[in-house]
Amino acid sequence: MARYDVVIVGAGGAGLRAAIEASMDPNIRVAVISKVYPTRSHTGAAQG
Repeated sequence: MARYDVVIVGAGGAGLRAAIEASMDPNIRVAVISKVYPTRSHTGAAQG
């Protein structure tokens, strides 16, 4: 079983930004979990 230091639920704009920020530290393992494919996020739909 994989182990992560940070697990982010949601791959919208805020979730992906948080993942980028957390991954700046090479000692932190980051996972992003989304119920939809990232390009189908509500953030993308809101932009039109």
